[in-house]
Amino acid sequence: MHFTENVIIGLEIHVQLNTQTKLFCSCPTNASEPNTAICPTCLGHPGSKPVLNEKALEFAAKLALALGCTIAPTVTFSRKTYFYPDLPKNFQTTQYEVPLGSNGAIVLDNGKVIHIQRVHVEEDPGALIHEAASVLIDYNRSGIPLCEIVTAPDMNSPAEAREFLKKLLNILGYLGVYDVNNGVVKADANISIKERNYTRVELKNITGFKEIERALQYEIERQKQNEVKLETRGWNAEKGVSIFMRSKETEEDYGYIVEPDLPVFEISSEWVRSVQQSIPELAEQRAARWIKDLSVDKDDARIIAANLDVAVLFETIAKQCEPIFSARWVRREVLRILNDERKELKETAFESSSLIKLFKLILEKKITDRIGQRIIEQLATKKFLPAAYVKENNLAMVADEGALKNACKNAIKNNPKAVEDYKKGEEKSLMFLIGQVMRATKGTAAPNVVKELLKGLLK
Repeated sequence: MHFTENVIIGLEIHVQLNTQTKLFCSCPTNASEPNTAICPTCLGHPGSKPVLNEKALEFAAKLALALGCTIAPTVTFSRKTYFYPDLPKNFQTTQYEVPLGSNGAIVLDNGKVIHIQRVHVEEDPGALIHEAASVLIDYNRSGIPLCEIVTAPDMNSPAEAREFLKKLLNILGYLGVYDVNNGVVKADANISIKERNYTRVELKNITGFKEIERALQYEIERQKQNEVKLETRGWNAEKGVSIFMRSKETEEDYGYIVEPDLPVFEISSEWVRSVQQSIPELAEQRAARWIKDLSVDKDDARIIAANLDVAVLFETIAKQCEPIFSARWVRREVLRILNDERKELKETAFESSSLIKLFKLILEKKITDRIGQRIIEQLATKKFLPAAYVKENNLAMVADEGALKNACKNAIKNNPKAVEDYKKGEEKSLMFLIGQVMRATKGTAAPNVVKELLKGLLK
């Protein structure tokens, strides 16, 4: 589905920061039973006083700097007042007047710049749990530290929004400020279209970069076919529809006031520098270096760099094995196995030392690519020496023409249709015959030798 400037999209992304305790109290962030990680502070009891979690502020600043934001000299928190069952204090402690970070950007693959207006810190409300005709409230999430990233309305299609969120998640993975396995990332989207005079609708609670494209596509089509009002709608992923929640509030409706129970925190330039120095080389920078210094294929570099653990694995391999070849195999085989098995690298038995040995066997023509693929699948599940495995299982490449000639003759004899098609000029039939020889030799035949033998026999 194609969209243009007739569609305008801005995102507000809420990222749960990977801290051990909540934003303003010492309650843990990882309780499993409902309403067990709560205290007077996160429940807003009279007389309770918040204390800022410094690690949460550091993580948010780290993300803001990685996004190219300018860090504010002071941090001020405010009360955002609204009345809802999951908000026991009847206000949310957030940043309003001056965000922690501002004026950042993420650049899409086509060079388009998506500007980031603000990055700020706030607490999460509780969670509403709908069960049959009842609504239960779990306040364990009340006070969980969030970092909100607000973009300018620079996106013009659901695909751009998905790419933006994917790049943001990649940055989060590199920084270590977000727990990929247990953390929560939710996006609210503001969508408007030309056909409805750009009347803005907010779409809330979209989880995941795949879901955001689906939600936006639905909402754009809904707006094209219906009257549009300034409103807030919720995204129901199960049904694949957006549902009216309330008329859209303005900022004035929230009655912001500066939080009286927290001081204004000063941010020193030394502290900002120390946070900046803790930021690792990010994916796009790493990929650019590989392309420039190692001549790695652009797509291979970009895809490998998107996964920090795999990127580190490739870096180690490339120091001892030909980088272009290694990148191709890491992308096509290591990442394929991880995707097929839906596993992280640390959940496999892959080791750089074993992969280096395997890649050298392939490069030195001691085994075929097909055998290499079989061995790499084994290396994902257990540790062993590739050379010893090849010897024990008689998997060394066979390049002797005498040893391969009979297999080629049998392939020609058993596949007359392919032979006929090849003689008519269909080259793919030759590849089919090569495949038959490879199968007969259990993948050990040297493909280039087989190709030349078959050509000679088919004259």
